[in-house]
Amino acid sequence: MFISNPNRPNLVVSKLFWVNGRKLFEEIYQCGLQNGFYKYSAEALYSSSTHGKPYEEVFLSFRGEDTRASFTSHLYEALRRAGITVFRDDDSLQRGDKISTSINRAIEESRISIIIFSRNYADSRWCLDELDRIMKSHRTTGKAVLPVFFDVDPSEVRHQKGAFGKAFQNLLKKMSKEVEEVSNSNLKFDWGKSRHENSRFQADWGNSVREIMEPRWREALREAAGLAGFLILNSRNESEAIKRIVENVIRLLDKTDLFIANNPVGVESRVEEMIQLLNQDIEQSNDVLLLGMWGMGGVGKTTIAKAIYNKIGRNFEGRSFLANIREVWEQNVGRVDLQEQLLFDISKEMTTKIKNIESGKNILMDRLCHKRVLIVLDDVNTLDQLNALCGSHKWFGLGSRIIITTRDRHILCGNRVNQVFKMKHMDESESIELFSWHAFKQVSPTKDFVEISRNVVEYSGGLPLALEVLGSYLCDRELIEWKSVLDKLKRIPNDQVQKKLKISYDALSDNTEKDIFLDIACFFIGMDRNDVTLILNGCGLFAEIGISILVERSLVTVDDMNKLRMHDLLRDMGREIIREKSPEDLEERCRLWFHEDALHVLSEQSGTKAIKGMSLKLPRANAKCFSSKAFKKMKRLRLLQLSGVNLDGDFEYLSRNLRWLSWNGFSLTYIPANLYREKLVSIELENSNVKLVWKEAQRMEMLKILNLSHSHCLTHTPDFSYLPNLEKLVLKDCPMLSEVSHSIGDLSEILLIDLEDCVSLRSLPRSLYKLKSLKTLILSGCLMIDKLEEDFEQMESLTTLLAHNTAIKKVPFSVVRSKSIGYISLCGYEGFSRDVFPSIILSWMSPTNNLTSRFQTSAAMSSLVSVDVPSSSSHELSSFLNQLPRLRSLLVECNSEDQLFLDAKMILDALYATNSKELVSTTSHLTTSTLIQCCNEVHVQGSKHSFKSLLIKMGMNCQVTDIVQEIILQNMNVDGSGDCFVPGDSYPNWLTFNSEGSSVTFRVPHVEGRNLKTMMCIVYTSTPDNITSDGLKNVLVKNYTKATIQLYKREALISFEDEEGQRVVSSMEPGDEVEVVVVFENSFTVKKTTVYLVYDEPDLNAIACCNDENEHSAKRFSTENMPTDDFNQNRKKKTRVE
Repeated sequence: MFISNPNRPNLVVSKLFWVNGRKLFEEIYQCGLQNGFYKYSAEALYSSSTHGKPYEEVFLSFRGEDTRASFTSHLYEALRRAGITVFRDDDSLQRGDKISTSINRAIEESRISIIIFSRNYADSRWCLDELDRIMKSHRTTGKAVLPVFFDVDPSEVRHQKGAFGKAFQNLLKKMSKEVEEVSNSNLKFDWGKSRHENSRFQADWGNSVREIMEPRWREALREAAGLAGFLILNSRNESEAIKRIVENVIRLLDKTDLFIANNPVGVESRVEEMIQLLNQDIEQSNDVLLLGMWGMGGVGKTTIAKAIYNKIGRNFEGRSFLANIREVWEQNVGRVDLQEQLLFDISKEMTTKIKNIESGKNILMDRLCHKRVLIVLDDVNTLDQLNALCGSHKWFGLGSRIIITTRDRHILCGNRVNQVFKMKHMDESESIELFSWHAFKQVSPTKDFVEISRNVVEYSGGLPLALEVLGSYLCDRELIEWKSVLDKLKRIPNDQVQKKLKISYDALSDNTEKDIFLDIACFFIGMDRNDVTLILNGCGLFAEIGISILVERSLVTVDDMNKLRMHDLLRDMGREIIREKSPEDLEERCRLWFHEDALHVLSEQSGTKAIKGMSLKLPRANAKCFSSKAFKKMKRLRLLQLSGVNLDGDFEYLSRNLRWLSWNGFSLTYIPANLYREKLVSIELENSNVKLVWKEAQRMEMLKILNLSHSHCLTHTPDFSYLPNLEKLVLKDCPMLSEVSHSIGDLSEILLIDLEDCVSLRSLPRSLYKLKSLKTLILSGCLMIDKLEEDFEQMESLTTLLAHNTAIKKVPFSVVRSKSIGYISLCGYEGFSRDVFPSIILSWMSPTNNLTSRFQTSAAMSSLVSVDVPSSSSHELSSFLNQLPRLRSLLVECNSEDQLFLDAKMILDALYATNSKELVSTTSHLTTSTLIQCCNEVHVQGSKHSFKSLLIKMGMNCQVTDIVQEIILQNMNVDGSGDCFVPGDSYPNWLTFNSEGSSVTFRVPHVEGRNLKTMMCIVYTSTPDNITSDGLKNVLVKNYTKATIQLYKREALISFEDEEGQRVVSSMEPGDEVEVVVVFENSFTVKKTTVYLVYDEPDLNAIACCNDENEHSAKRFSTENMPTDDFNQNRKKKTRVE
């Protein structure tokens, strides 16, 4: 019942009622008074977001009349200028439910909340509700909260004293005043109680409100005031405080997206100087500006460029950071890759393929000319690179900024850039600080090392890289060791940085570590760490520990793609070590990497046994042919990398110690039999003319890697039984390959098989599916492969399957059944298996698919999944009912109500049949949550049974939901006779439906101005005393009007995501006929089920209406004696299917 005061038409009050002498507060204050104080819906603040899109980064909570036009406005603009998105309530928006929901969503999804406490902040229930929600989010998710005390003392907020406390008391008084107006009105209350009881209700009304809300507000104020914040007692320190707040917010948001340095000493000042150059003509012309950064290697150009990119990058329409251009440019397809990377970074476009450099220029100019972009071109060393990636100012939209880092000043001459910034070396104080962080792990040297640290810094010449490497090397060493190192430094000229860095090389403990470093410096930069480890292990160098030590000593890095990287100065230092041992005699050097040196040795056939490694990469257009006799004396050669090279003669002259053979463009049709292969670890013959790998098979125990990618003549794979330890097989883009040898099943150590773009390959040998060690299988672009066998799941280690663009039309069930797959790309599905598998299962539900054959093959599914079944037929549904225990949730859309009856019966029968096969639970092993709560348990004296009550909550959470739940948990009781005490209706906030047994049927009422938010079920059961679990298995929701069935497993109910919870209630519309069925373990007897429909608070001036059939009063009922209403009785008769 509700009472409307004709003098105050917006006042709506619900009754209190009494149970066993206890006051049960059924509803707190819901609608407001016309004076504007209570007209705002607090519930809307607690509704969950239905949008997946991220909201603003910062939420501002403030008292508008105190600070909107002053401090709050200034802070808002400062945050916006810093590139931070902010949610601030707008006076132009009415504070009805719609904007309240948006505010709640902003609180939930923002990363930081700033609360501006002012004198009258606590005089607003709106503000306090915001505060309560903010602190709740802070407690549960750890979201950052920054309190600002504007003209109030934190202690006043914490204890609600002083002027702030008076405002809070004023709010409470106004709330009480509203209750007095109700009590003093001439309204007639029909409570069904005595006059005395009605008076008690009116007297307790204000106290009931305070019992729920006042303690929550006080706790939120106390907690917020205890956080570290900002105190602003007068306007004089306002601008400084705003600056500090913005800085703190930026730090908390952690918006940087490129790693700069663990200890970015001296970075900020250089960044600010650079930004001034970048911003110099924005106010005048807003033209495109190109800025060059010039300096020697290791001086910090890339570090400063990254810092600038991070700081201002988000202010542009697009941004791109192209790193290591000089290195990438030298690769075969590196030039086009750089253009495509630039295009993707700015336009996020992956479909456009650039054929060559010249066409790439036109594409970039067309796509970028209308965009305001920030681009960093790192380590440019030729004009060709600049022309290909940044042809002219006209390539970019107005306001664009292009930063170019280079060692060559000439690149920046000739008006190619607007400004040149010469990198400065670190001064003494910066050098000492950076060195100290690496040597002592603190900002300054320890007492005994102050003087010697200054000496080391002096020799570093202010070069950041040298400071970092030397500091890391000297860390945790004794003073006497420092002096020895310093003495050694004195013998190295200051202008030769690579010789300074050689100190770290000399400190390596043995020759294996030094050999690993020199091999990487000459041959392996940019290669996969795992591949390099296999090759070097084959050379007896213990690469796992060796590479780890090099990483620790800052001599080698590993990027996020697991590629080995080395600073140019360190690379040059390593190569100089080799060169200086034999500056005149090339053939006496242990490694040859410079193409002119290698050309000379091969042409003159002057190679010696000193040579351990050689790299000669020539353009295909300039390919050269040498006699194989040139290798005759290179007896110790173990690493050979060739490209654009042909050999004439007997291959027996090649070293018998060869471990790595990388020969791009190998011209022969097979590997000659007289090439000694027994010690080869890696054979890489990309772009070769090989038709078959070799004519005569030899057992190769040491071979780990076989890469024949882009060998367009390859027709046969080798006999893999002779390669027992092969780990990586790459046959990418071999269009003539039509079959793979069945011996592939003998590869017991294989980890990766890549057959991408083998367009003539028709099938895979069945033996492949027996590979237990295989982790990655790539079949993308194999246009002729049309199926994967059911043996697929035998590949128990397979984690990645890439098979898009094949002839496979449907995903085999064996793929979904696999317990190991983590990532998949197949039949248009791509992503992590946990995200993709539900969609795959849905595709099987199509009427054109034979579900029976698919599901009969299933022994078990790997995890719980959710399935939607559109337009089902009973035949299709029956085909996978045995999979119900594996399904997290199920949605069935029926064609008619009659079909719904049949499908629902089939589902329930399957569920109860499953229950009968399971053992009764004797311990509580399932996770509980706020969505499923055991409310009460009563042991019946003289009986071996207990009565239990269970609360199940489905849908979207809101403040009214919290209140109803609190009332239920505080007041619900089940006595020994099965009598239950629960709250009845509180129209229009919640409505109650109940029935004996395990199901309740009702018609969803129409409540004008309100939306259904939550459905809560209370279930009363009887069970033997030895059962300690709650017994719940499933909840079934049947919508007879829409002909749909929703089934939720218990695991789904306790871990509802927002959209799942919303689907339960969003599918119910006014007038829908709905039945809720609960399924329990067989040992449980369901005595009674009650359903609550909880509605959100109305918009201002909303009028609630109610159909008589849906009005119920709170009552005391017995689960044994109370009759079932006619509606439920009729429905139960209708649902019986013989």
